[in-house]
Amino acid sequence: MKPIKLGLLGLGTVGYGAFQVLARNQEEIQRRAGRGIEITKVAVRNVERARGLVGHAAVVTGDPFEVVNDPDIDVVVETIGGYDLTKELVLKAIENGKHVVTANKALLALYGNEIFAAARKANVMVAFEAAVAGGIPIIKALREGLTANRIQWIAGIINGTTNFILSEMRDKGIDFDVALADAQRLGYAEADPTFDIEGVDAAHKLTLMSAIAFGVPVQFDRAYVEGITKLSALDIKYAEEFGYRIKLLGITRRTDAGIELRVHPTLIPAKRLIANVEGAMNAVLVQGDAVGATLYYGKGAGAEPTASAVVADIVDVTRLQTADPEHRVPHLAFQHDALSNTPVLPIDEVTTSYYLRLRVVDRAGVMAALTRILADLDISIDALLQKESREGEHQTDIIILTHQTQEKHINSAIAKIEAMDAVLSTVTRIRMEALS
Repeated sequence: MKPIKLGLLGLGTVGYGAFQVLARNQEEIQRRAGRGIEITKVAVRNVERARGLVGHAAVVTGDPFEVVNDPDIDVVVETIGGYDLTKELVLKAIENGKHVVTANKALLALYGNEIFAAARKANVMVAFEAAVAGGIPIIKALREGLTANRIQWIAGIINGTTNFILSEMRDKGIDFDVALADAQRLGYAEADPTFDIEGVDAAHKLTLMSAIAFGVPVQFDRAYVEGITKLSALDIKYAEEFGYRIKLLGITRRTDAGIELRVHPTLIPAKRLIANVEGAMNAVLVQGDAVGATLYYGKGAGAEPTASAVVADIVDVTRLQTADPEHRVPHLAFQHDALSNTPVLPIDEVTTSYYLRLRVVDRAGVMAALTRILADLDISIDALLQKESREGEHQTDIIILTHQTQEKHINSAIAKIEAMDAVLSTVTRIRMEALS
């Protein structure tokens, strides 16, 4: 059989990683795919640099539309990133009858429904394993490996930059700004880390996993997103004293009222395996009704880990491109006409437990007033700690762990607590998950 011809958009970290993996493991990949796979054309901004990297292995062009319009190319591999131009290129490739492999979680989180619909109409595949958790094959696990299960919830550490920062804050007792600077110096964080530290990158990935797990359309605009910029070393220290660790988690859960879709810092019991995922590593915990809990761990970014997922998708497309479209695994795992309109819950309607920290005047009656506010809103206290005042000071920290309650009730409680004259700071609130 003649080789599959690929057009590569972009030759950055992921694109060049895919090029190298394909070249290095060419024989092994051909044995798995059943035919040769060749990158024949590459589109980049810096043509001269790219020619120095790929040599005579592929034609290099500065025009990406030359790739998506080339009649000889079977599969377009998109590693450019971004939204507008990339969306136009992907849709044009699909219109031209080409399969697409992409690592672009932002593109699919925002425009996935439109892209998948176009691909279905054109009878082509859009493969996106590399868009979520780098080299961890979590998309394949959700779409295929766990097909027999009714997925109950997913909780994931799906951004290596934030996990590295939180690990540094815990290990070294340093504040967020110092840890971020260290991450940037070491290459774990970009010069503009906004998407990472504000939770947006994790929310893009979580949106895709949620759609596959629960058979719903991609709904990024309904995700609740909160980053790690407001966390302090003090909160990480106090969490440790209670036996917890703080991680930026992406959580999606099926409930009777709807689907939770949220990214935020979370206290997790230190004994949980996922709580011990450190540095820039990723991990995704999936709870299925038949299989129970399964944990997927590995490198969530980097040239070759992400390239591993890109090439795996290319092999899948190579194997299945001649298959009857009705026999291919649907993009979101469920048949397109069987997708559900189950609503995504607003954060106010989410039920979970909470960590609260506040600075108060150290005087009689303050604790009683705090517990009365919580009791009036039917919020039960699981644990409470009042730190001793330093010598000569007349103020102290109080830390409260609650049992489960709705977010709107905790918000009401916080508003009343902050109105107390004895309370000297805004209340720090971090959500908690048992993950069991």
